[in-house]
Amino acid sequence: MKRSMRLAVKAKWGEIEKVRNKSSRFLESHGLTSDSVQALTMVISELIENSMKYGKFTPQKNKVTVDIHVDEDMVIAEIINPIDETAYKHLKELDKMIQWIRGYQDPFQAYAERLKKVSKKPLSDAESGLGLTRIAYEGKAILDFFLDEDDLLNVSAVANL
Repeated sequence: MKRSMRLAVKAKWGEIEKVRNKSSRFLESHGLTSDSVQALTMVISELIENSMKYGKFTPQKNKVTVDIHVDEDMVIAEIINPIDETAYKHLKELDKMIQWIRGYQDPFQAYAERLKKVSKKPLSDAESGLGLTRIAYEGKAILDFFLDEDDLLNVSAVANL
């Protein structure tokens, strides 16, 4: 059975549900528990939502790529999207947030701290950072990212099974 899946979808919000459904079926086909499938589907959803929110799409570069690889003891989800120089500030914030999350021994602590901060923000503030802490805590995943030479942002989450 194929242990990897790659989806390339247009950068449209309506595509997220398709990715969720296909990802869930793929993970289920590899015998993951229902809890693992739900957690990993949430991870993929959060990553693709961020991709669509912060990506810089053009008619030539208008797709988000979702790669999922299942190993015996881990799942790697990677979301790839184009950016441009206007997104570099966001990359610094992404790096700071990932390092901040990693600074906690228990991802629940980071999640609880982020919830406190988010609860004090006005409802109009769309940038919560809560999704990344959900990935670390609920998805039990380690986040990382890199920017390749073609200005494609690759954000990954690695979850042990």
